[in-house]
Amino acid sequence: MRIELEGIAKRYRSEWILRDVSLGFEAGKQYAVTGPNGSGKSTLLRILSGHLTPSKGRRRYFLGKERLDNTAVYRHLSYAAPYIELIEELTLWEALQFHLRFKPLRDNLNAADILELLAFRKARNKAIREFSSGMKQRLKLALAICSDTSLLLLDEPTTNLDKEGVGWYRRLIDTYSAGRLLIVASNVDVDFDFCTERVSILEYK
Repeated sequence: MRIELEGIAKRYRSEWILRDVSLGFEAGKQYAVTGPNGSGKSTLLRILSGHLTPSKGRRRYFLGKERLDNTAVYRHLSYAAPYIELIEELTLWEALQFHLRFKPLRDNLNAADILELLAFRKARNKAIREFSSGMKQRLKLALAICSDTSLLLLDEPTTNLDKEGVGWYRRLIDTYSAGRLLIVASNVDVDFDFCTERVSILEYK
């Protein structure tokens, strides 16, 4: 997956959140989008995902040499963020099965493998609404990072994770992010210090 942004800007009412964003995100690279809280990092990720329409500018997606229609991009991306909700009425096992109806997993993983990876064996039949905030975050990250997608978007990935959970996240990244376009938005170093590319959102205010 490759993404090109040309003159992208986003306005909410009379306030410009982003201005004149012209960037290329190349396949197989890892990017950190940095900046203080409220500076527009999440807005940029939502634009990159196709979930938010820019007020100005052009956004183009490519898979290899093929230009992708904006309406088809969702098939090739996975996304974890604090504002993306889980279906809390489902049990953990039901949530895993539901996810697999829409996105296959990398490396021939299956639902049982994700259960093992999460180490939530006793929670298999527990409703997600009964999970702690840290458990919910681990589930979001496992589903996104382990999905077989070309584009992986992570917004503040260590939100609600303790020290052990942060180490778990980093092991997940080390194991399953190779060869993908990975974009992490955060102002916490441990979320993105492995990324080789940096984008400061303050340059586009």
